[in-house]
Amino acid sequence: MDPKLVPGEIPKPDNAATEAPTLARALSLFDITMLVMGSVIGAGIFVVPHDVAKIVHKPELVLIAWVLGGVVSLAGSLVYADLVRRRPHVGGQYAFLREAYHPVVAFLYGWCLLWVIQSGGMASVAVVFARYFMELGHLFPAILSGSPAEAPGTAAGGMAAGDTLVGKVIAAVTIACLTAVNCLGVRTASTAQNFFMVLKVLAIGALIACGLLVALPSGGQSGGQSGGQVAETAGAWWMVPALAAALVPVLFAYGGWHTTTFMAAEVRDARRTLPRGLLLGVAGVTLLYLGVNYVCLRVLGVEELAANGSPAYEVMRRALGGRGAALLSAGIAVSALGFLSQAVLTSPRVYFAMARDGLFFQAVARIHPRTRVPVVAILLQGAFASVIAVSGTFHQILNYVMSVELVFLALTALSLFILRRRDKADEIAARDTVPGNTVSDTTVPGHPVTTLLFAAATLAVVAAIVYEYPANSAIGLGIAAAGVPVYAFWRWWNRGGQNTAEPFKPQPSCPSPTPSTGTETNSTT
Repeated sequence: MDPKLVPGEIPKPDNAATEAPTLARALSLFDITMLVMGSVIGAGIFVVPHDVAKIVHKPELVLIAWVLGGVVSLAGSLVYADLVRRRPHVGGQYAFLREAYHPVVAFLYGWCLLWVIQSGGMASVAVVFARYFMELGHLFPAILSGSPAEAPGTAAGGMAAGDTLVGKVIAAVTIACLTAVNCLGVRTASTAQNFFMVLKVLAIGALIACGLLVALPSGGQSGGQSGGQVAETAGAWWMVPALAAALVPVLFAYGGWHTTTFMAAEVRDARRTLPRGLLLGVAGVTLLYLGVNYVCLRVLGVEELAANGSPAYEVMRRALGGRGAALLSAGIAVSALGFLSQAVLTSPRVYFAMARDGLFFQAVARIHPRTRVPVVAILLQGAFASVIAVSGTFHQILNYVMSVELVFLALTALSLFILRRRDKADEIAARDTVPGNTVSDTTVPGHPVTTLLFAAATLAVVAAIVYEYPANSAIGLGIAAAGVPVYAFWRWWNRGGQNTAEPFKPQPSCPSPTPSTGTETNSTT
């Protein structure tokens, strides 16, 4: 039996020629772990430590904020691990929302994902890549000469370099190239993503190593203030609200790991592999983030970290001189490219699931017979992101949708209560129907503490964003609400037709992950 074939849809000899192609289960634990880490680590980690230090002004609180962000993310990964173990279906979060609440909730998530959340995020990161790619051309002489170099983003017209016509063209071409790679198959796309992620880890590891080399000989005094020096007691009255405010940029820096669940139908033994990959990936990101913040504090001290908008550059400059700026630009470019790679890989699976449910153009649900990937969905995502990158509208889009995306995250976390209760009822019914059956208690640990912690933290950030940016939040809500009549149109268009998906019927919470499992069959429908 070929383990790459989706269980339950293995072609039979007598009708193999007429069977429709299916998604290939080709992703391993290593692939998923790299995908989780790649979906989180972008260019933000090279800048966000400065934002956090500006808020809390104390080295202990800077590190505590990043530890708490990691704890909240780990709690969220436990929640999603439980969800994906119960519903390992294509689309991941889309499927969780559909089956716990109503198809309209899931559709609105996919609607926002395509029009703003993922497409706008991809466009933004593509422009960041173009900016630092162009920066390398100006910094390359410093690699050879070791002469002083400007901080990344200050050459070639400053931080707006990526917003020039050339920058936009580079961004669009980059998205197009990654889209083409993803159309070749999930195995090819995942291999490319793994390559970018390994380079990304090496770049961050080099930053941490250079920081330690600078900090250790001087005892951490390079910034004029020891990273451990405390001017005031950590118990100051402002500590709690300052820490809460610092968690907003920290949690954004930790965001994105949930998109890996979109690939559930293409993971080998998804019920075991995806939960493990989520936990390992988030844990790995937490360690890397803490390492970056530690060396920034040790080398710069908290005061200079709060004043310097390019802390990673300054660490590299003190370690390697002019070569540091060029190497950092290369590292940020690779980091942005890796983030783009995973975005092109994951998000089209949601649009594919929407089309399978009869809520989108049926062409989007087509699987290429040779590569066994949803080519039309992939091309659709690439086209949307490219148009937004070239138009330059991603700045406004990102400001509008942050609160909406976090609301969907909170709803997904709370959906675990619904699905657990539903599965428990089905198991009890099965026990009463079939003598000898027992109710399974196998579950991911932590619930309900981790579920409530993650949902509460997410909603707290939503409240902070709405309070700080009420107009942008209202616009984001309006974008989401605009999807309701579109959902109604698709329901009307497919009423009584062949495109409407059958309502999902909850399965027992812990079915055996074997090829005959019904839920595995539904993972691509």
